[in-house]
Amino acid sequence: MTRILPGVLAMATIVVASNILVQHIIADGWLTWGAFTYPFAFLVTDVMNRVYGTHAARRVVFAGFLVGVICSLIGTQIVGEFGPLVTWRIAMGSGLAFLLAQLLDVAIFQRLRSAAWWRAPLTSSVIGSALDTALFFTIAFSAGLAWIEPANDVAWANEARALFGSGPILPYWVGLAIADYGVKLGIALIALMPFRMIVTKLSRGESAKTS
Repeated sequence: MTRILPGVLAMATIVVASNILVQHIIADGWLTWGAFTYPFAFLVTDVMNRVYGTHAARRVVFAGFLVGVICSLIGTQIVGEFGPLVTWRIAMGSGLAFLLAQLLDVAIFQRLRSAAWWRAPLTSSVIGSALDTALFFTIAFSAGLAWIEPANDVAWANEARALFGSGPILPYWVGLAIADYGVKLGIALIALMPFRMIVTKLSRGESAKTS
């Protein structure tokens, strides 16, 4: 447990920060600051996977999931101007999306472990992020799933809007998902260099311990 503690702490920090920053809307309502911190959870998972293996990576994922559940439960008890900061649909979507996407990331990374150094983290993050985005926004905001929490009015999220103000007309939540996934893709590319550097440093530390 000691060797993956930095990964657990990093994951917990990202999850907590993202839960706080998601409350701050930017880009004319298409993004939140949390969109820029959350994708780094995939970086943490991939680093743990590369250095310590799939078992360690999954333990870090489950630790992050637990922290996320706690944050969501706290959020459901805090009432803001328009009701609870976190609805039960958002809590459910957030938890399921995180857990399933991160576990998919671990599985894909393992399949590509022997490929070029960048292929496993990039591919697993891109595909994992797609699942994460689709699950969260669909569960949290789709009108078709209103039966999950009938008292939660998601009509605002299903209003037809031009994507980013001038694109095709889509339900607002679909546009939010597209914007969110775009950020995830960008950070997946940016994170390749930190991934390489952190993995190199940690691997050298592990080699020194065993020599």
